[in-house]
Amino acid sequence: MKITKYEHACMTIEQDGRLIVIDPGEFTSSLAIPDTIDAVVITHEHQDHFDPDMLAAIYDKNPTSVLISLQTIVEKMPDHQSKAVAPGDTVTVGPFTLEFFGGTHAEIHNSIALIDNLGVLINDSFYYPGDSFALPHRHVELLALPASGPWFKTSDAVDFMTAVKPTIVFPVHDIHNSSHGQALFHRIVGGFASKIGTTYTPLAITQTIDI
Repeated sequence: MKITKYEHACMTIEQDGRLIVIDPGEFTSSLAIPDTIDAVVITHEHQDHFDPDMLAAIYDKNPTSVLISLQTIVEKMPDHQSKAVAPGDTVTVGPFTLEFFGGTHAEIHNSIALIDNLGVLINDSFYYPGDSFALPHRHVELLALPASGPWFKTSDAVDFMTAVKPTIVFPVHDIHNSSHGQALFHRIVGGFASKIGTTYTPLAITQTIDI
């Protein structure tokens, strides 16, 4: 598989010439929409992960693609072919097998109601938790690790990475950090990654990694 990082929380996963797009939100500007998309996965309803206009553009170029997300999001996109999922579900689309984990967005503040959130494991090797630190309950080769946000604490990210102990980790959900903040995150989390034998690999926008 080839994983490509875009702005903030958006990624594409490519296998055998087919693609899955994850969380194309309002900050996603560099994604040139191809016509090889089998599915779009949306982890939760926040705008930085879920942009209906971007989804409509993807569907316009890929009318057979399927939106895979929570029931509440599927209901907001009635013109799309879709599949509602929940934690514990497994879906196969094209060359991809997707398993879903988690269930709840990380807490921003105790006065703000929690919303649903999905973590997704693709082909038993790549895991992305959305806006949470929900564990995949198995070893994964590649982990997309949240790196910023109003709900975020670096120590939680380190503990999550340590619990998963992936072969490779790269940071995502990073638009809230300045360049100096990113460098600090890389230094701290990269140091902990080396202690557990994990390769820490920051990716620039549109940079890819193969597993």
